[in-house]
Amino acid sequence: MDAAQQEATARARELQRNWYGEPLGALFRKLIDDLGLNQARLAGVLGLSAPMLSQLMSGQRAKIGNPAVVQRVQLLQELAAQVADGSVSAAEATERMDEIKRSQGGSVLSNNTQTTSSSGAPTVKRVVREIQSLLRSVAAAGDIIDAADTLAPTHPELAEFLRVYGAGRTSDAVTHYQSHQN
Repeated sequence: MDAAQQEATARARELQRNWYGEPLGALFRKLIDDLGLNQARLAGVLGLSAPMLSQLMSGQRAKIGNPAVVQRVQLLQELAAQVADGSVSAAEATERMDEIKRSQGGSVLSNNTQTTSSSGAPTVKRVVREIQSLLRSVAAAGDIIDAADTLAPTHPELAEFLRVYGAGRTSDAVTHYQSHQN
């Protein structure tokens, strides 16, 4: 790989970090490990071709263009967390992955059983991720920050919201949300 390709790959990974919270290679490898998948199976569940998944993982391509695929990634992340904490068995996980694969995406702000806590309310992390997904599906993190800077003098609360939820990390947005609930 020449210097220009290395620079392009580094830039793509940085964009992925801004848009998705981490480079997609790391995110997808975690899903593969946590859910016991291979790349071909993960690509199938997400609704991507294997070459497209490979390009996203290697940084040859920066963005997932289909919001439904982004939503499936989020659902798989939640499923992996449930498998890790023991609340979902391996057999249930396989069944859920088949459901995720069949999902059409629909509204980014859907509220189905996979997006809710045991009380029936959406989890804070899920709501934050849905907001991030919605914002990031229409603009890159840098564009969101530029919009926040423009709005800051007249609408400081909206500017803060855009910075935290549109361009920030999920964990920081969850902390921000929780601190404002008191």
